Amino acid sequence: MVMNRELLINNIAKERQVLEENINKLVHDKIKHIPIANNQLMPYGWRKAAKGRTVWRIIEEVISQNLEKYAQDYGFQSVIPADSEVGVYDFEFQLKSGSKSFVNIKSAVIDGKVNKDDISKAIGLIEFLENNPTSNLYIATFLIRFTEEMTVELVECIVFPTTWIPDVYVNPSNNGNLQSSKYKNLDEMVFRTNGEFLEILKEENRVAKLGGRTKLQKEIKKRIKNGETKKQIAQTIGLSLEQINEML
Repeated sequence: MVMNRELLINNIAKERQVLEENINKLVHDKIKHIPIANNQLMPYGWRKAAKGRTVWRIIEEVISQNLEKYAQDYGFQSVIPADSEVGVYDFEFQLKSGSKSFVNIKSAVIDGKVNKDDISKAIGLIEFLENNPTSNLYIATFLIRFTEEMTVELVECIVFPTTWIPDVYVNPSNNGNLQSSKYKNLDEMVFRTNGEFLEILKEENRVAKLGGRTKLQKEIKKRIKNGETKKQIAQTIGLSLEQINEML
């Protein structure tokens, strides 16, 4: 039976909330503080090492292994780590009341600078969604703090449906990565089905392959100045007339 749009959205919202609650319970009970060093090894503290990229792989592994080991204790029917290190997800899971879904683990220093961060390669996401049209994909961002005791404190986990990112953007100069600065802002979620997001992502990926919006805007304005019509430009570039108008 094909679910209607409202039911699909509600199912994602409910699963997101349960997943976030279960992960945060696990963090609080088992892995609140991850020891990295000590004051003998690093007598002057973290210094330049107090960055998310310094410890993100360790954090990812600690979280994945604990979720796998304690899955049944925290509302999961199963948790299976990904085989690949470069895929669009880090583990797949199944709640005791749900179907198979997937999670991409991220970490961010609490109160850190807001940037457009890499989520996944756009082409990888497109292939994943085409091959798994009914499976949900989430970003689980662990807010971290570097302590004086040389541990990384997991402050909170925020779970965000990848398909609900509000600022969908594929960076043409960064290996075609989907980027977002709002994937932790739950109050800015844009409710979409997988299919709706897939169409938007394909469009953004197409624009990125053509050099990105800034480059296209310059090219379109130049062509109009040289006498071409918008319809001619759209046909030549491979975009719709609506997309051409949006860029002007």
